[in-house]
Amino acid sequence: MIGRRVIAYALAALFGAACAFGSRPAWEQPPPPIAEGPVVPQERLHRATLLNGLSILVLEDHALPRIAIGVLTRRGAGSETLAEAGSASLTLDVMKRGAGGRDAFALARAVDEMGASLSAGAGWDSASVGVAGLSEDSAALFALLADVVRRPRFDAAEVARARGEQLAAFEQEKDEPHAVAGKQAARLLYDGHRYGLSADGAPASVARLDAAALRDWHARLFTPGQSIVFVVGDMPRAVAVAHVEALFGDWAPAAGVEPGPPPPERTPDTRRVVIVDRPDLAQAQLLLAHEGIARRDPDRIAADLMNTVLGGGGFLSRLMTKVRAEEGLAYGIGSGFSLRRHPGPFLVSTSTRAAEAGRVVEIVLGELSRMQTQPPGEADLRLVRSFSAGRFVLGLETSAAIAGSLVDLDVYGLPPDSLDTYRTRMQAVTVADLAAAAVQRLHPDRIAIVAVGPAATLRPQLERFGPVEVLQP
Repeated sequence: MIGRRVIAYALAALFGAACAFGSRPAWEQPPPPIAEGPVVPQERLHRATLLNGLSILVLEDHALPRIAIGVLTRRGAGSETLAEAGSASLTLDVMKRGAGGRDAFALARAVDEMGASLSAGAGWDSASVGVAGLSEDSAALFALLADVVRRPRFDAAEVARARGEQLAAFEQEKDEPHAVAGKQAARLLYDGHRYGLSADGAPASVARLDAAALRDWHARLFTPGQSIVFVVGDMPRAVAVAHVEALFGDWAPAAGVEPGPPPPERTPDTRRVVIVDRPDLAQAQLLLAHEGIARRDPDRIAADLMNTVLGGGGFLSRLMTKVRAEEGLAYGIGSGFSLRRHPGPFLVSTSTRAAEAGRVVEIVLGELSRMQTQPPGEADLRLVRSFSAGRFVLGLETSAAIAGSLVDLDVYGLPPDSLDTYRTRMQAVTVADLAAAAVQRLHPDRIAIVAVGPAATLRPQLERFGPVEVLQP
């Protein structure tokens, strides 16, 4: 009897919910209106600049007794020459392997004793060091951060160890089809430019790096005028600024390093096909690429929404619908723009059975062309607006995520209110904007096609798409 009552109540609740929303189930209802407004209350956000040019961003959040602090420099791997490739990545790696009076072991122990975390890394356009822990340890955390940023040791043994680990990682990547495809696509698009190598560099350049080279790179990378200190969590603004002034106020200004030159505006000029021969693989890794857009491109929102319809929206996208749902040729497929200071690549990536690689490439090229001849309509635009707004909100659920996005705006010189105005600007995009983005940003007629797999199987399928170059791994 009790079981029947529970079932009856459940059915009644379900029926009542259905009545409340009409005859159609919830997942078939139109998306709710997109909320607009500020992402973070301005009374919690504070900015300042020291006399030496160092920027400060403080985002107060007293919900938990924790704090995250860091220093980010507005330069990264994109500022390297080809001969220096990998310097930023290796420099940041070694910086956390000993600083001030502590060697690598002592530094790690100091972090562990506080139950804290220490991170450091470099990307194309920035590099950062961060520590996080309890707010009651804030003074010790700030002192540790200042040591790592301003007084890294670059002990020769640690440099050699980190260099060896990176060289080993390059060797390991040779067994990873996705990594191999990415490296070949970069070479095809940007040969002779820094973007033609990975952000971690290449074996030849990394093998030459020693402690002196990393010290020199550190001095040019971390300067007060090029850097921003961020403080997020349970700390009042005045206390945070006082810590920064005490530990970084005497940091002497220096010239720094300039951003690298831009890559070619049009790449490649003609369609090219490269096969990396891996006879041992039953699956073929496929990567299609051509030039994309920069982080500051004024049409980046329209391009992003267009790509969401094409291949960036998961099961909402045309590529996933066609390649996976209808044809059953791949578990997943996606596309996207790599947004950097200079235009990075546009990429479509997937893997499939080697015998089906030609069919998948044909479908991808067809969908790129169809996006231009049959651009998204109003229904598509409403759906991807809602999807993108939800993804935007989910990406800003924590104060740390908000601060990271605010610092990102600073790196690229974007308006500081860009997060607050994003949803309004997104809703202003029209179907005409999406159609224009598809025509201007997609180039199926001259795209680079990279396939990693058995050449004997792949070559006959891919020859019809352009001149084929077969490489040995």
